[in-house]
Order: sequence, then structure tokens, then C-alpha cells
Amino acid sequence: MALELQSVSRVVKGQVHIQPTTLTLEKGTMNVLLGPTLSGKTSLMRVMAGLDVPTTGRVMWHGQDVTGQRVQDRKVAMVYQQFINYPAMTVYDNIASPLRLMGKSASEIDRAVKSTAEMLKLTPMLGRKPLELSGGQQQRCALARALVKEAGLVLLDEPLANLDYKLREELRAEIPRIFEASGAIFVYATTEPEEALLLGGNTATLWEGRVTQFGPTPQVYRQPADATTARVFSDPPMNFLDCQKVGARISFGDVAAPATGVLAGLPDGQYRAGFRANHLHLNAHSGTALELTCTLGVTEITGSETFLHLTHGGQRWVGLVHGVHDLTPGATISVWLDPAHVYLFDPAGQLVAPAPYAEAA
Repeated sequence: MALELQSVSRVVKGQVHIQPTTLTLEKGTMNVLLGPTLSGKTSLMRVMAGLDVPTTGRVMWHGQDVTGQRVQDRKVAMVYQQFINYPAMTVYDNIASPLRLMGKSASEIDRAVKSTAEMLKLTPMLGRKPLELSGGQQQRCALARALVKEAGLVLLDEPLANLDYKLREELRAEIPRIFEASGAIFVYATTEPEEALLLGGNTATLWEGRVTQFGPTPQVYRQPADATTARVFSDPPMNFLDCQKVGARISFGDVAAPATGVLAGLPDGQYRAGFRANHLHLNAHSGTALELTCTLGVTEITGSETFLHLTHGGQRWVGLVHGVHDLTPGATISVWLDPAHVYLFDPAGQLVAPAPYAEAA
């Protein structure tokens, strides 16, 4: 039992919203759509839900073609970034509303509402109205109304984006528990790599309407198939540096490192090195670390960490270092990069060598 997208695309007024996409989402899985704004996440969800008909391709549900089937005739639930509740109704009646539309009996409704409310920790609030709840409780109410239908497919379109940090953290921790209890296919859209890592399951990375990679979340993060996926699945986006392999060494501008392990077997030539912000340091963390000279733009202090905006040879980087550092904008500084955390991509952007210690990245 699965949801299958078979070469699905979506073109609106000559603009490509979704490039031809083939995906299979199995029953009982958490699937994250990760990508920047306008990468195609919502467009893909609308096709999955039946709100939009694909321009090409088919949508299969449990082996049946449902491409032209109305959303009302599918067991689908969707929760948006702007959570919607009926303000004049109690939480109980909000959750019960889809079941009443389905013609369920009063006893069936009562049993389903109370069970769903307990799962979402809403039981004490059933007699209240949405405006009497906190933002997190209101979003849980919207989730409960979606889940109570026992939909086989639950679509969550950036459901936590409008909540404050504390509420986001609270619900991020709860959603995997809710997902496990429901047994449905969950599809969760987000722009935040950290959120994808916290949710686990599988992740599809999207860029300009194209799914660049799909697989278990840790695997996509640690072994991105190409530079685009690496950029999408890094926050801040992955830094890049042109390099060249000649014989047993790889040159990164005016510094070089031995080409050992998987790098030793690479053909000589031009490559592109990629590394994440947290792998730049202000001192040498290992005997093999490369010293790179940069110009400091600005610093952003988050409290326990400092973001460094750097320029190296015309390329802009972002470094993330521990501690509070009082550095002078415009100054020339040295940063260190351990080659063990470098990914190598070919000129076409395809991964040719994962970071040797990618499992610990």
C-alpha cells in the first residue's frame, strides 16, 4: 500500500512548477519535502492531495489510478502553515466537524474525537474555543481535525512556520509521536534542514521544481548525490571551493592536502570541494587542517555561537564557530578546514567523493 507519483509534472501558464517526478511513499512512513521557498513543495503536495491535476503523469493510490479523482473522494488530510479552526465552535466540535460531514453516528464521533484529543493532549481543552488556546494548542486542534478522519495520507505544509521558537520545538518533538500513532503516510514540507533531521524518516530535496534526491534522511544529509542537494540540505548553505587533483595531492588554491583513501583513486583534474559552515574553525583542530586566508565581512552572535561571513578568492562563505568572538569587520583572518569533512563534486556537480568522516558530520 503506497502513494506513487509516476512521471508527474505541473506546468501553469508556461511556468514549470514541478519537473517530471517519480516518487513512491510507503504506508506508515514519514516523508519530508525539503527545499527553499518556490522550490515546488506545495505544488507537489497539491498534486498528491488531488487539489491540482498534474500536467503529465499519474498519481497511484494503493495501485489504483486516482489522477482525476476529486480531493473530496480521497482519504487525504492537509494542514497548512496558516492553521485554520472554526472560532465559533469548541475544540470538540472543530475536531468532530469532518466526521459529521461524513455522516458518522454520534457514538462514532464521540469515540474518535476523544481518542484523537488524547493523542494530541487536547482532552482538557475540548470545551474551549480556539481563541482561548495558545498558538501551539490551536495548531494541535487543526492537526486533530485532520487526523480524526483516519486519512491514509496526511500532508503538513510548513505547519510550524508561524509559531514562536518554543512552540515549534514543542510540536517538532510531538509530531513523530503523532505520526507513529496514526500509521498514515505523512508528508511534511519545510525549508529548514534541522527540522528534516529532527523528524527523520525519508527526505526528498527539491530545487526549482525538481526532486534532486530521495532516501532515508540521514543518508541524504551525509551523502548528498550532488552539489545542489548538498546546498539545500545545509543551513547555512554549503560552502564551495574550487580545487585540483594532481597525482597524490589535491590543491585548494595555495594550500594542498594528500589525496588519500577514496580520493587517491580519482582521476587528475578539476573538482569542487564542499564543506558545511560548522567545519570551519578559528584554530587548527587537527594536524591535517588546511589554513585558508579570508576577509571577514560581518559576524552574527547567537549567544553561544558566532556566524562568520567570509570572502575567499571571490567566493562567499559562512562559518559557524563555538563561542562569542569579537572580530573586526574587514579584517584578514585565517580559518582552518579539516579535509576529512570535505565533499568533492565533479564539474557537473555530481558527488564523486563523500567526506571520509561523513558519518560523523
